[in-house]
Amino acid sequence: MTAPALRLATPAPSFLHRLNPLAKVAAVVPAWIALLVTRDAAAPLLLLLLAVVLLLAGCRLRGRALVLLLVGVPVGILVVSVGSAVWVDPGRASGTDVLVVAGPLRLTAGALLLGLTTALRLAALLALGLIGGLTTSGPELARALTAQLRIPYRFAYAAVAAYRFVPRSAAELTLIRQALRIRGVAPGRGPIAAVRRMLSGVVPLLASSIRHADRVALAMESRAFGAHPRRTERVPPRWRTADAVFTVAGWAATAAVLVLVLVPVPVLVPVLVLVPRLP
Repeated sequence: MTAPALRLATPAPSFLHRLNPLAKVAAVVPAWIALLVTRDAAAPLLLLLLAVVLLLAGCRLRGRALVLLLVGVPVGILVVSVGSAVWVDPGRASGTDVLVVAGPLRLTAGALLLGLTTALRLAALLALGLIGGLTTSGPELARALTAQLRIPYRFAYAAVAAYRFVPRSAAELTLIRQALRIRGVAPGRGPIAAVRRMLSGVVPLLASSIRHADRVALAMESRAFGAHPRRTERVPPRWRTADAVFTVAGWAATAAVLVLVLVPVPVLVPVLVLVPRLP
């Protein structure tokens, strides 16, 4: 009775979680390239909206992640827009209305538009990266790289092991600082005491990292990791029809955004009117 209850309580994976990790990367690569080659605010705005809608519909965000997406991203866009507009070269925004004057700083409408374009481009790059980042784990990406792209599994899983070191090192550093605080090492406040506490934790953290790396290497060697040219998977990742459809849909969405942004409206409207009349 326990196993069926646990299976019923476990939520089913979302649409994006079920896709191949490489499909989620391949679908957004043209959008990343488009963000680098376009210079107006329309393209990053449209791509950002598409990425946010896809995350809300296919990722099942909750709690902190949902607040970060719906509140943190707009606030970050506002802050980066104003911060970038303040330092824009006045020659690039000459001839536009002055919005705010604060001493030597002048905020013009043209500078604010340039800052908004930069902020939207950064936000769109981040949102497109979250499509795969929030729905793909390191081992899943490593398995897909070794299965579909034939990357040597030694490199892929070594990268996963290195990535796992980051959160573990952060937790270890917190424990070291707590132990030093209990023992009264480098007490006090201010920047000097903060630097002393940081330096006092470097050597214990380095020793702990070396010990952990030695244990990981010993565990991998005892399991004959790297002894064979190929690694077998219990559940090998597959490239399914849904992955191909998602990839093509991402490319088509990027192409549609570029057409809407780059093609002039007087040229686009007659084409849209004549297409339904073609035999």
